[in-house]
Amino acid sequence: MAVLAAVIAYFIGNISPSILMAKARGIDIRKEGSGNAGTTNALRVMGKKAGAITLVVDILKGTCAVVLGYLLAGNTGAMWCVVAVFCGHVWPVFFGFRGGKGVATAFGALLGLNPLMALATLAIVVIGVLITRRMSVGSILGAICFPVLSYFMEPDFVHLGIIVAVIVLVKHRSNIGRLIRGEEPIMSIFEKKDDSREQEGK
Repeated sequence: MAVLAAVIAYFIGNISPSILMAKARGIDIRKEGSGNAGTTNALRVMGKKAGAITLVVDILKGTCAVVLGYLLAGNTGAMWCVVAVFCGHVWPVFFGFRGGKGVATAFGALLGLNPLMALATLAIVVIGVLITRRMSVGSILGAICFPVLSYFMEPDFVHLGIIVAVIVLVKHRSNIGRLIRGEEPIMSIFEKKDDSREQEGK
């Protein structure tokens, strides 16, 4: 049953709200903005509503996949489903194996496994974003801290944390390059605040 749960979880991961909403508008989100089918790019390209929908759906599909795994095959099924739904989001067969970077979906899956650890990871992500104003930094920090937190809070999840962290870091390699060069743009919501401050200072 664990295998069945993982297969279903993979296809749940294939549900991509950003790609579907962009297609409804006649565009391919993967050819706009940063080219990523995730929350940040949906926010940048299609606005706050699309960004919010993308975030919520991506989180929910991770949580739902883990719950499904528990119901069908207990803890083993749940852990298999973490990897499956994450891979389904990152490499969706329905969209040519070109999906998002998996951060929101991984968070949703972690929320289903261990809510406390999920909130601790979220806190790290939020702090990283608020300090740097760049979502990529928060995501990278969250990915790195996932296996570390697992070691102390849920030792059985360490291997999952390592797998997810490695994939997230690989998917963020272009962001890491831009960060090193000082070329990574800040999030659009912070850009608007900066613009308003500049206007007030004139």
